[in-house]
Amino acid sequence: MTTKRKVGTVLFYVIAITLAVIALIPFLWMISTSFKSRGALMSIPIQWIPEEPTWNAYIKVFSKFPFAKTIGNSLFISVSYTVITLLSSAMAAFAFAKLRFPGSQLVLGGYLATMMIPTQVTMIPLFVIMNRMGLTDTYASVILPSIFRPFAIFMLVQQMRTIPNDFLDAAKIDGAGVFQVFFKVALPLCIPSLATLSITTFMESWNDYLWPLLMLSDKNKMTLPIALSTLNGQYATEYNVLMAGSLISMIPIIVIYIIAQKQFKDGMMAGGIKG
Repeated sequence: MTTKRKVGTVLFYVIAITLAVIALIPFLWMISTSFKSRGALMSIPIQWIPEEPTWNAYIKVFSKFPFAKTIGNSLFISVSYTVITLLSSAMAAFAFAKLRFPGSQLVLGGYLATMMIPTQVTMIPLFVIMNRMGLTDTYASVILPSIFRPFAIFMLVQQMRTIPNDFLDAAKIDGAGVFQVFFKVALPLCIPSLATLSITTFMESWNDYLWPLLMLSDKNKMTLPIALSTLNGQYATEYNVLMAGSLISMIPIIVIYIIAQKQFKDGMMAGGIKG
């Protein structure tokens, strides 16, 4: 390795480590703040390591409202949202990629064109539909929009097209029906992309604030982002309690990513190699 290349490699790692440290600073500040007492929040200079760490903020976040209940609500909604998205999008992608029918590409193009429509534009019509169906203030009103996910279909169509037709034909020759081919052949070959989609969909649903706020008025049904927003007072905010609640809300996403990080990486690579 030449000296010039060594210098370039060292410089690359120095810049990468520096950027990583900068990106971690807000997260470290959140952890530090969550263990501070209220009097130490605004101390100058900033106490990166609290002189008197305390668990009071974590205790208080569970006492201010039914925090455990909101976590359960968010988990139920996010898991249901993710499962329905994966199933409906995978079935639609399989139909568009492998079940040729007249006008399939035209329908797919029109379907994907809806990605250009801002979500805010569809909120009022969707709210009217949910209201007329009598689904407002129910979990179903938050979960049902997961059936229509153009981006998820777009992502899975690319993966489905990479599956050799010979695999599907062999299953049909053995007597497998359409659904058996889909569940036993197509889906297992799309696991990396499904893992990637599941993580991104779960994160999107878990962090969603506006749509659950419009749909859910019952405090016992509110999701975690809505609950965290109530910690912002009109005249004062207890930042230690807010940071404690925010850190707790990050745990499920971190756990899911750790479990599925290999499939997530493979899915990202598959999407980048062939589109």
